[in-house]
Amino acid sequence: MVWLRRLLAAIAVTFAFGPPVQAQAPYPERPVKIIVPIGPGGSYDLVGRALADALSKRTGQSFFVENKPGAGTVVGTQAAAQSEPDGYTLVVGGLSNMAFNSALYSKLGYDPQRDFVPVAMVYRFGYVMVGRKDLQQASVKEIVAAAKEKPGSISVATAGVGTGQHLAAAAFMKAAGVKLQEVPYKGSPPAFTDLLAGRIDLFFDSIAAGLPYVQSGQARGIAVLSSKRSPLAPDVPTLSEAGVSGLDVDSWLGIFVPAKTPRGVIEKLRSDIRAVLPELKERFEKTGGEVWDMPDGLEPFVAAEHASWTKLIREAGIKLD
Repeated sequence: MVWLRRLLAAIAVTFAFGPPVQAQAPYPERPVKIIVPIGPGGSYDLVGRALADALSKRTGQSFFVENKPGAGTVVGTQAAAQSEPDGYTLVVGGLSNMAFNSALYSKLGYDPQRDFVPVAMVYRFGYVMVGRKDLQQASVKEIVAAAKEKPGSISVATAGVGTGQHLAAAAFMKAAGVKLQEVPYKGSPPAFTDLLAGRIDLFFDSIAAGLPYVQSGQARGIAVLSSKRSPLAPDVPTLSEAGVSGLDVDSWLGIFVPAKTPRGVIEKLRSDIRAVLPELKERFEKTGGEVWDMPDGLEPFVAAEHASWTKLIREAGIKLD
């Protein structure tokens, strides 16, 4: 019965070591969708399309953008959260959908901390405080003094409740300990129209949107909200330099995938994204931002941003439902 003993021994070895492990298929082996949770145009779209082009060239596989706007950034982000966690559906994530929304909406439909994993940071840009060109208060110090002497005497435009522009203004008011008269607008263009016409005193917007008016002399650049001055406006001080400390507002954008996406897929995608970032440098800098490569600490960073903005939004009583 030698043959029986050999068969039993072979079976024992099979059970001891388990079934053969199948090699994981190379990633990506089919087209990859990048959900941009806003319509065409704007920074989310810029990042999605720049990465789609660069990753398609690097991997030899198609990366394509699907614009999925609705309810700010909610509809597209929720669709990404509900997609198969296989690495073939990515979403561009930033302050709006990964930090603001869970405090702005009582019933969001996704949890940015539970439902997503950050893959890579890609792009960072700052905000600038712009004033009408004939504003009597020419500096942050003078604006703060006037607002403290007479709360609400200085007006500030907000480009939609819960937008980055709105929350930048709210963060400034909290840091400076002042109350400005908020005037709501539906987006940046009408806000700038009234600022240039002298009907509004201040507006907070991205450096890319605000600096052209400053450079043309149509408006006054008062301060940037970043931790360092913008190379596009080296004469405009930071808020800290202007006397308001403890507030550095840098907006960021990166790539996120649904939770439970295989770790190997995440690492391959992260490696590919980091490899193509240098070729996006000039493209991003022309928009007033910069390439932002964060090799470590992604999840703690996103969690901290979520916590700090949630606290500010709730203290300010800002809601969208």
